[in-house]
Amino acid sequence: MFANLLQLITRRESRGYEHGFVQEVHRDGRAPKNPRVGKLLFAAWLVIAAKCWLMMWLVERYHMPFNALWVNLPTIAFGLLITVIYFRRE
Repeated sequence: MFANLLQLITRRESRGYEHGFVQEVHRDGRAPKNPRVGKLLFAAWLVIAAKCWLMMWLVERYHMPFNALWVNLPTIAFGLLITVIYFRRE
């Protein structure tokens, strides 16, 4: 219904039906890795390490009735997942 609305408003002629679609896509290998993302991942792993140490210390210091690994293992698992996804992407 509104297919030619922009053409009607701007009063331009149509370039043709075939120009409205992507015909081919070429890819020239892998995209280069961004060094800022690598630095961000390194900083994130430093934060994860500090958080894990802090959780272990807090659980031991205040004699909490659970193991600190219940908090640390999901954090480490998700960090590993994100790191593997980043380094194995195409």
